[in-house]
Amino acid sequence: MNIFRRIYKEIKKYNKIIIARHIGPDPDALGGQFALKELIQNKFNNKKVYAIGSSPAKFKFFGNLDRLDEINIDDDTLLIILDTPDIKRIDGIDNIKEYKNIIKIDHHPIIDNYESLSLIDETSSSTCQLILELIFKNHLKLTKSIAEKLYMGIVSDTGRFMHDYTTKKTFELVTKLLKKSNINFTSLYSPLYARPLSEIKFQGFIFENIELTDNGLAYIKITDDILKEYGVDAASAGNIISELNFVNEIKIWMFLTEDKKNNQIRANIRSRGPIINEIASKYGGGGHKYASGARLSSWDKANELLEKLDDLITKE
Repeated sequence: MNIFRRIYKEIKKYNKIIIARHIGPDPDALGGQFALKELIQNKFNNKKVYAIGSSPAKFKFFGNLDRLDEINIDDDTLLIILDTPDIKRIDGIDNIKEYKNIIKIDHHPIIDNYESLSLIDETSSSTCQLILELIFKNHLKLTKSIAEKLYMGIVSDTGRFMHDYTTKKTFELVTKLLKKSNINFTSLYSPLYARPLSEIKFQGFIFENIELTDNGLAYIKITDDILKEYGVDAASAGNIISELNFVNEIKIWMFLTEDKKNNQIRANIRSRGPIINEIASKYGGGGHKYASGARLSSWDKANELLEKLDDLITKE
């Protein structure tokens, strides 16, 4: 029995299913979470299915999340974790040992083996792509609503199909999705990419003030005072970072953003060659080879990470 059938078989066993994903969710995590919830509810209307975690206001259009403190955890509860390779980044789960059965569906390199059953494929463009495969492999119904959520997750994580982990298989699955659902996919780009004028002005500030080392590391330190000046939050930098993907002089670039609410420095890191996720994992983060992040405890740690990344370029 292949892994897609095994996961479906496990889902059928449980009457209560909780779907979680990583902190600071992106459209892949949220799209996969809400699509999977809807998929299970459509197929088994007797099951109680919950999607938990906090969500940025920017992505409220995906749906409303459930509160874990209102759910009774028992032996009939299945936990499904999406898009999260490490325990410390799971959003909303206080004690993972409460759950006797855990399924992980992810496309990141393995960090923690916390699950009892896993679908891990680092060659997949996104977690939404894996859920789309799960649907097709088990001949499940792909509704318009589910298709839209999965399409937005795939588009977002592939950078509109420009990232190098976009494969022939990605296009084949998306083509099948479009044929079966007939969604108006162009209408989905507006909620994904629309931004307020304040963020556009903030983007201008970043472009004007970014620093570049002799080795080709571009970086900017964004303090809380700067965020307040432009009327944006700490997550806004992550919406802008891909804009530097095609600058000739840059090999690695990083935005360091002060997050006073959580008493940390957010590091968003991208690369056009050197593999960065191994270094990011040493600083409490991780991700893909060329797209990673970390949450740092101080500006001193941020400076350490800058030095490590700058040194990494010289070793390529």
